[in-house]
Amino acid sequence: MATFAYEALNAAGKKQNGTIEAGSDKEAMDKIKQQGFFPTSVKEAKGKKQEQTGPVAKKKKGGLANLSIGGVSTKHLTLFTRQLSTLQDAGLPLLRSLQILEEQQKPGKLKTILQDVCEDVEGGTSLSESFAKHPAAFDRLYVKMVAAGEVGGVLDIILQRLADFMEKAQRLKRKIIGAAVYPAVVITVAIAIVTFIMLFIVPKFKEIFAEFGVEMPGLTIFLIDTSSWLAGTKPGQTIPGWVFLVLAPVLIFVIKFARKATPGRAATDIILLYTPLVGSLISKSTIAKFTRTLGTLVNAGVPILEAIAITRDTCGNYVFERALDKVHDSIREGETFADPLRAAKVCDSLVVNMIAVGEETGEIDAMLMKIADNYDDEVDVAVQSMVKLIEPLLMLFLGVVVGGIVVAMFLPLIAIIEKLQSGGM
Repeated sequence: MATFAYEALNAAGKKQNGTIEAGSDKEAMDKIKQQGFFPTSVKEAKGKKQEQTGPVAKKKKGGLANLSIGGVSTKHLTLFTRQLSTLQDAGLPLLRSLQILEEQQKPGKLKTILQDVCEDVEGGTSLSESFAKHPAAFDRLYVKMVAAGEVGGVLDIILQRLADFMEKAQRLKRKIIGAAVYPAVVITVAIAIVTFIMLFIVPKFKEIFAEFGVEMPGLTIFLIDTSSWLAGTKPGQTIPGWVFLVLAPVLIFVIKFARKATPGRAATDIILLYTPLVGSLISKSTIAKFTRTLGTLVNAGVPILEAIAITRDTCGNYVFERALDKVHDSIREGETFADPLRAAKVCDSLVVNMIAVGEETGEIDAMLMKIADNYDDEVDVAVQSMVKLIEPLLMLFLGVVVGGIVVAMFLPLIAIIEKLQSGGM
C-alpha cells in the first residue's frame, strides 16, 4: 500500500486536498470517487516512484518537440474543447484528460500550451487559472466559462456549450468572409486588366491619334490623361499613378494600425455601420454575436455584470461596446437591461422587446439565445441577397468601364477612317 496525495472537487465544485492509502493510482481514484469527490490530480506522496507520463514528461525532455510556430486556430481549439468535454463526461480525471489530448496533438502552439497547462494543473492550479496564462489561445470568454463550470461542478456541460458557441461563431464568420471573396476577386482582376490596358494599349492609340492629327472627343482625352497619369508621363508629375495602386493594399494595414487606438476604431466602426448594404450585415452579425455570447455566459452561471463586461469587450464593434457599457451601468444601479439598449438605438425594437420579456420572466439567457438564432438566420439571408445583388452590379460596373474604354478608343478611329476616305476620294 502507498500513500497518494490528491486534489478533487466536491459536489459544490470546491477544491479538496488530502491523502489516501491505495495499492495503485487507479485504486486511489476509485476510493476518492466513493467519498463523493471528483479527482483532478492523484500522485504518490512519498518518494519519486511515480513516473512522469504524458505531456509533462515529454516537455522536460526538451529539444525541438517544444518548438511552436504560429497561433492556435479556432478549428483546433473547438475540437480540443469538445474532446475535453467528452472525456470529462466519461469520468476521467482532469489531468489525465489533458494528458491524453496533449499526446494526440501535432507539434505546434496548442501542444506547447497544453504541456504548460498539464504542469500547472498537476501543481495544484485550477484549469481556468492555467488557461488564463495563455490569452493567445484562451480568451477571457473561454476562461470565465471554464471557471463557472469548475465552480458549479459541471465542467463537461460548460465545455460542450462552449464548443457549440465557437462552432456557431465560426460558421457566421465563414458566411461573411465567403460573401466578400467573390467581389474582391472580381474587382482585383478587373483593376489589373484595366491597368494593363491603360499602361500598354492606350499609349499606342495615343501615338496613332497624334500622327493623324485628328480632333479627339472629351471622353478620349480623359482616357489618355488617365493613362498618362498611371504611367507617370503627365507633365509635372513626379510619382506614377501605378505606385498608388501597388500601395493600395498597404491601406488595409494602416486601417488595422489605426484601429488599435480608440479614435481610429470608433471612426471605422461608425463608418462601416452606416455604409449601405454592408452596415446592415455588420449590425445583424454583431447582434447575433453579442446576444449569443451573453446568453451563453449567463446560462453558464457567470454573474450578469461580469457577463456584460466580457460581452462588451468581445463584441468587436465600438458602437455596440458603448451601448453595452451603458447597459452595464444601468444594471449596476438596479435598473433594467432593455431601457439603455433601447435608448442607444443600435438594435431593432424586436431585440429590445424580447430582452425585456426575458427580464420579466427571468429567462433572459434563453431569450438571448433565441435572438442569436434568429439573427443567424437573418445574416444568412442577408449574405445570400448581397451576393445575388453584387453579381449584376459588378457586371454593370465592368461593362461601363470596358465599354467606356472601347468607345473612347474607337471614336477617334472613326474620324481617322473618314479622313482617309475623304483624302482618297
